Amino acid sequence: MRQWLALAPFFILSACVRLVPEGAEPHPAIPTAPATPVVESAAMAGVIRGPSVGALELTPGDAGTALASFLDSCPKLLSRTDASGLTHGADWQPACKAALSWPATKAPDFFLTHFETARVGDAQAFATGYFEPEIAGCSTPQPGCEQPVYSLPPELVRAWPDDVPEDERTGRPPLGRYDAEDKFVPYYDRAEIDADALAGRGLEIAWAADPVEFFFLQIQGSGRLKTHDGDVIRIGYAGQNGREYVGIGSVMRERGLIGDGPGQYPASMQGIMQYLREHPDEGHELMELNKSWIFFRVLEGDGPLGALGVPVRRESSVAADPRFVPLGAPVWLSTDRREANGLWVAQDTGGAIKGANRFDTFWGAGEDARTIAGGMSARGEALILLPKGTVARLNASKP
Repeated sequence: MRQWLALAPFFILSACVRLVPEGAEPHPAIPTAPATPVVESAAMAGVIRGPSVGALELTPGDAGTALASFLDSCPKLLSRTDASGLTHGADWQPACKAALSWPATKAPDFFLTHFETARVGDAQAFATGYFEPEIAGCSTPQPGCEQPVYSLPPELVRAWPDDVPEDERTGRPPLGRYDAEDKFVPYYDRAEIDADALAGRGLEIAWAADPVEFFFLQIQGSGRLKTHDGDVIRIGYAGQNGREYVGIGSVMRERGLIGDGPGQYPASMQGIMQYLREHPDEGHELMELNKSWIFFRVLEGDGPLGALGVPVRRESSVAADPRFVPLGAPVWLSTDRREANGLWVAQDTGGAIKGANRFDTFWGAGEDARTIAGGMSARGEALILLPKGTVARLNASKP
């Protein structure tokens, strides 16, 4: 994740959520949420009890989809460490056990029975949207469908360059490759890959028809390739080349190419795509300013994988900052955008989704998903649903 903000200026000028498996590196992005005080976890932000779950007036449909996503998340909820500091794996055991046999028609009662609501910090939420792009593609190269979609190259590794002193080798080594002289160097950038640095090695898993559409699919980090036969190839994030990400929307604005002025193209994804297509040479140069390249793998299942490693689903899954929301926890949003309101499950993360009460709602695939996600910029209140007794335990442990 992600991963995430499809058509909105937030997405265009920075980049958003990437849909990535747990443990993978999210695609880099620039945070777009309003500035908030820096705190490191939900515990530091402060947690107080919210209204009763019954006061939320859950509908069977909304609660039913959330119950299915919650059940998918349970294996990770029970086994992973909660970075927010709010819960332990054992806290979720009663709800996860009950979810196995709970009838979907009575899903509101499930959340009423097992959960309480909590406000983290001031609970003032900012929610955007992301979607799964669907573009034209093919399983074999053909005229008009020649943009390769590469799998992760085996020589892309992490190591320390020889010129980095031992005492400065802290954190994770950078990504790169070993050249013919066995010297560790940066991996190929976008321009080099476009110039066929990886061609002929059997790394292609599919081909895309439109390089511009594929460029934006790489920013999202996952998507669907629809062939002329109607088949769909779902691809997901497998890795990144380790090179610098540049948001071309910011560059185009600085150059006066997009904006509200005379002769400028609209500051939207459609406007940027229109410019790139109407000015192919300049557009190619702009895209290659973004040296980052995303590698993919073919995905199976009914949805793209989020950060928990389980499928994310339309109007059910939301990306959140795991320092403030336990991944797998239900989240209630009440905002000034009707579409975003209701019960979600935190199943994804994203480079731009940072801080308390910052969320990115997932809208699936298709044109309506693109439209809803692109226009999503909602503000309101967020409540985290936690196992009953959690808030009292957290407040009892305060000095």
